[in-house]
Order: sequence, then structure tokens, then C-alpha cells
Amino acid sequence: MFITALRQNQAKGNDLPNDLFAAIEDLKRELNAVILAHYYQDPDIQDIADYIGDSLGLSQKAAGTNADVIVFAGVHFMAETAKILNPNKLVLLPDLNAGCSLADSCPPHEFAAFKAAHPNCVVVSYINCSAEIKAMSDIICTSSNAVKIVSQIPEDRPIIFAPDKNLGRYVMEQTGRNLILWEGSCIVHETFSEKKIVELKIEHPQAEIIAHPECEPSVLRHANYIGSTTALLKYCQRSASEEFIVATEPGIIHQMQKEAPHKHFIPAPATNNCACNECPYMRLNTLEKLYLAMKNKTPEITIPEDIRVAAKRPIERMLELS
Repeated sequence: MFITALRQNQAKGNDLPNDLFAAIEDLKRELNAVILAHYYQDPDIQDIADYIGDSLGLSQKAAGTNADVIVFAGVHFMAETAKILNPNKLVLLPDLNAGCSLADSCPPHEFAAFKAAHPNCVVVSYINCSAEIKAMSDIICTSSNAVKIVSQIPEDRPIIFAPDKNLGRYVMEQTGRNLILWEGSCIVHETFSEKKIVELKIEHPQAEIIAHPECEPSVLRHANYIGSTTALLKYCQRSASEEFIVATEPGIIHQMQKEAPHKHFIPAPATNNCACNECPYMRLNTLEKLYLAMKNKTPEITIPEDIRVAAKRPIERMLELS
């Protein structure tokens, strides 16, 4: 990944204001900044954000913002996407260590060899990948639009789908297309326990199981509904059910509870008793780090121009097809 910046100053001498929410609002006005946050961020960050969304919605907002500064409360590939679309804007990521296990599972040099071994393929890459992988792709997709995008590719064209094998398998089932899959995965969505979900369903027989397509097939086969984070949120609002078992990162439950306070949301359990269903990278961002990033205007995301230009084309293609 191409993230270069001075490390933000988090020394003990850094004074934090008593009211971080008010201080961040002041900095937003001073910098003409917009705060974009993913659904998997801590509730405090979601509550201060100007826009909360999944990868597709965040990409669309990043492409259309008039702000001078984009503060991305998410992980590095999301902030990279904002910089790819806004080369002349300052893009800040509160914690440089907020990476992504799925993006890391697809090293650029290995993917280049994989692509060379399958010539003449259309390369469709899930947005959860590095700028280098995007630069080697023909079209980017998200979990919201992957099925729609693959369905629009001529049937006589072979397709490489990277990096998430579980989303790729789901897209194959939905479209009937035979995809050449890169064997990557997300540590969060692979940690859900089929056995524990079934046990939870027995305890809550009226609950619907809703799941993100990055989950393994053994989990998806029990789901009453499968969709992106935004789709899951909307489904809970319109469903007549009062109780849901949620098989995705539990940060989304904050918005579910806000949108449907009378309903009950149960995070799907992991394979052990840890909090492994929480993304450790997403949770590195905190309200304090967000404030310091805005105050110090660092860490800044930068991308070499040749990579940025090459990566922008498949993102724009996705936005056109969406």
C-alpha cells in the first residue's frame, strides 16, 4: 500500500479538549473538512461523521465532495480510494495502522503473476484491495454491486475475481458465471461459527439470520437474507421481524438500533469467546485520534501518480455501472 505521512503526534503532552465533539466540529469548519465513516467504526465516530456508509456509498461521497479535507474514518484502502478520486485534496486517516486483512491477502507481485497466468480475462476486484491491485484491475466492485457488475460483462469473456473468495463464490451462485477466484478472505467474516449461529437460532426461533456475502458458505446457507452492510441495514428496517442475528462486523448494529430502536439485534458469535467478530483494524480509529489527525493535518494519504491514474479508471467504471 502507498501510505506515506509523518506519524501523528500522540505524545503524552498532547492536550485533548474536554468536549471532543465540539472541537471536531470547529475543526471541520476551519478546514472545510468532511468526515466519512464506515458502518464498522465505533459509535462515537459514527455519530460525529457527516456521512456513514458502506464501501460503495463512501466511494460515491468521496467522488462528489466539495470539501478541501477528507477525514476517512475507516481503513487504508478506503482512504486510498478517496485520494485516488481526489488527488488535490488532503486525505487523512486517523491511524496509519488501520489496514485490512483481506487487502493484505492479495500481495501485488503475486497477483500480477496470477493475472499473467490467466491472460485475456476481465479483472473484477472487490474494493477491499490496495491501490496497486486496483491499478491492475478493469472494474472495481463492492458487495453492494458485485452481482450487478459481473452480470453486465459479456458471457464470452472470462473473469478473474479478487481478492475475496467468499464474495466471489456468492457472485458465482447469483449470476451463474464461472469466475477465476483469488483465494483471499476477511478474518472477521471467516470467524463466525456455524454451530454457534445454529444454537443461537434455537434460542431465538423468531429471529432472522442476516449475513454479509463475505461470510463462508456454511454460514450463508442459514441466512434469511444476504447483503452488503447498507442492504442489511435497510432490510432490518422493512422486515416485519422484531429480532435479528447479525453475521457481519457488529459496528453496524449501532445504526440498526438507531433506525429501528424497537427491534433486537444479536451479533453472530465467533468460533471462540473472543471479540473476533470485531474488526481489529477498524477499531484502531478513535475519536481522540480523529481529532488529532484534523488538528495536526496528519497522517496524510499519498499515492504515486502513475498508480493513482491507473487505479482511478476501474473505480470510475464501477461508478458508471452502478
